[in-house]
Amino acid sequence: MPVESVSSVFVVDDESVIVVTLTAILSYSGFRVTGFHSAEDALRGAEAGCPDLLITDVAMPGMNGIELAIRFKSLYPSCKILLFSGYLDTAELLSAASLDGHKFPILAKPACPTDLLDAIRKL
Repeated sequence: MPVESVSSVFVVDDESVIVVTLTAILSYSGFRVTGFHSAEDALRGAEAGCPDLLITDVAMPGMNGIELAIRFKSLYPSCKILLFSGYLDTAELLSAASLDGHKFPILAKPACPTDLLDAIRKL
């Protein structure tokens, strides 16, 4: 069952299997989910309607997930954001964003569905 303040979710990851898996988990849990394979596609999708929650991978070609999160926060301040990463080197990117005043929660890949849903509830 969706969290009261979150009903629509964008999932962004350059790996198709991650997008499909997270979309299935969240759809099954009652969320309206749209998946994207790039930050740029997610930004274009948000022009038609911003989601309540953006879940994005950090390490992606082109615009990375932290840059996407910062753009979303500036364009859509009410959108909640959850970063998702399987790489340890994202700590440096997170630290740089934090120095600029941007703090985002991060969930490590792979995450079991209950951990994902718990992280959404905590937002």
